[in-house]
Order: sequence, then structure tokens, then C-alpha cells
Amino acid sequence: MKNANERRLVELKEALGALPRVSLANLPTDLEPCPGLTRELGGPEIWVKRDDLTGLAAGGNKTRMFEYVLGEAVEGGADTVVAGAAVQSNFCRQLAASCAKLGLACHLVLRKVRGKRDDEIQGSFLLDLIVGAQVEVFEGEDWTVQGERIRQRGKALEAQGKRVYVSRVGDESRLGLYACGYAQAFVEMVEQAEDLNLKIDEIWVCSSDTTQAGLAIALKHLESPIRLVGLPALPDPITPGWTFPECISHIGNECAGILGLPTRLTPDEIISTVDYVGPGYAVVTDEGKEAMRLAGRREGLLLDPVYTSKAMAGLIDHVRRGLIDPGRKVLFIHTGGLPALFAYSDALALEELLGK
Repeated sequence: MKNANERRLVELKEALGALPRVSLANLPTDLEPCPGLTRELGGPEIWVKRDDLTGLAAGGNKTRMFEYVLGEAVEGGADTVVAGAAVQSNFCRQLAASCAKLGLACHLVLRKVRGKRDDEIQGSFLLDLIVGAQVEVFEGEDWTVQGERIRQRGKALEAQGKRVYVSRVGDESRLGLYACGYAQAFVEMVEQAEDLNLKIDEIWVCSSDTTQAGLAIALKHLESPIRLVGLPALPDPITPGWTFPECISHIGNECAGILGLPTRLTPDEIISTVDYVGPGYAVVTDEGKEAMRLAGRREGLLLDPVYTSKAMAGLIDHVRRGLIDPGRKVLFIHTGGLPALFAYSDALALEELLGK
């Protein structure tokens, strides 16, 4: 195989197959060439992994993770899931839809990160409500305080007799299980590339922890030569005091432990750059807006303002600066986020495009 050790690929597939899992995503997602974007940039050859098309509630990368996370919850007898993140969270949108599909009650504690704009029932927030999540919105506090609020909600529901499974950011102790979703995704990509006779040189992805962790541990276990580049959407990890390489390698090793694999990561093996986050999480950047327009006009590919546009901006910048050889083949993982486009329309300066 061009991208992996075949024997170890079988081993990883067997380890993943032994975990509890529910069926939620439309898999495999497509692996597509981007000839228009490649021509625009003058190489390298760019491909996209369409994990924006996983299905539930407009799709995204989290649905892969919930196949394993909610597989564990269902096997443990849970009837209620409690979690939270930002108001326009892709994680929460896909969790709410996953719970609806599985017949689980979903309670979300959402934090405002954009002030009064987050009061509008739009984007992912709108979809949370449509699929039946019970939502509480608050403002002015950080991830740590939000985690405590989520845990308190879980305890209150348990007092009512509910069998509660607490998810992120209320419980960060099982992040390796979330990463299993992208260990599986890496297997899927390797097999698709083999069918296409495609040797991948680099993978670029927007990830602040579990997505890159799953890819990284799978990549190392499969002895793959692919270079993996992660671009977080946050300036700092959710866990205080950690660097992104420390966080991602730790979670990847948790994933390996869950799968019973001997492979382990070290922080120096992780490439994670915050150079394209901009002023902060969920703040639109000019470079991100240009990446959105370029992907849209050359490929009909819709990026979101918080995650994928910033990762694509990083890839575009590296190509333009000559940091990626034009002869290489680069796979960009589209992790989703479409609904946020509608919630961020006022920040995208689209009026200037009218009539052009």
C-alpha cells in the first residue's frame, strides 16, 4: 500500500471493530479532487475529504465521533446526554441530531461567545432546537465554568431518575474515545486512496484536539509517511496549561489505550499551528473570508467562518509562500460547519460582492 502498512491496517480495523458503535454517519464520505483550486494556486494537487457530508443536521466531523461515544453511552444504559459548547457549536448540533436518531434526550448548556448576536435563533442553534434539544444559554464565563454548569445539569437530571451520560465540556476524561472516530476515518481515507491509486503527501485539517489526535495515532500506527498538519480554531487548548501538541499527543495515546494498541505519540511529532486563528475563537478573519470565496468560486465548496475557512487560509498561505512543493498531493479534510454561514452573514462582507 502507498499510504500505510497493510498488516497494521488490518490490526487497527480489528481494534476499532471491537468497540461499541452505533450507526449515525453516511460513510464513506467522498474523497474528491479540487482541480479549480489546484489551478488557481499553481499546485500542489489538492484533494478534499468531504466529512461535511456525514449526514445528520447538515453533517460534519463530530458525527463520526458520536458513533463511538454514543455507542458507549447506549451500551451503558444512558437515556439522557448532557453537553455544551458555544451557541453555534457544530459539536452540539451533531450531538443533538444523533441523540434524536437514537431516542436519547439531549440537554445542551450553550455559551455565548458573540454577545447579543448569539441571541438570534439561527444556524446551528436553530437546528439544535428543531431536533429537540433542551437548551440553556448563558454568557460571560469560560470553558472551565461552563464544564461545571454542565456537570450540575447532569446531577440535577440524575436526581430526577435519568440515566445521564455527560459529554464535552462537562467531562473531558474520555477524549480518546472521541478520537477513535478519526482513527477510523484515517483507515477510510487510506483505503479510498488505494482504490484511486493516490499517494497522499500531506493532510491538512482544522482541529483543536480529538480529530487530529485520532488521525495522528492512526497515521503513526500504520507507519504512514503522510505529513499531518493541524490548525486549531482556538488560540489555546480547552485544558488550561497545555500546549496543542501536548494535548493532541495525550488524547491520541488515550485512543491507542482504548484500542489496545502499543503505539504512542510524543508532542514533538505533532504539527499544530495557531497562526490562522486570528483575534480569537469564532472571530471571522479576512484571510478566512478570502479562502471561503476562493473555494466557493473555484470548486463550489462551502467553507464555514469559524473552522474550515481558517484552515484553508493556512493551506493557501503556505502554497503561496512556496512552503509546499507544487508536485505534492495534499488532502484537505472538510470538517463541516455549514449552518454557521447563516449565523455569520453580517460578518462576511458579502454586500461588496453584489453585482460582481
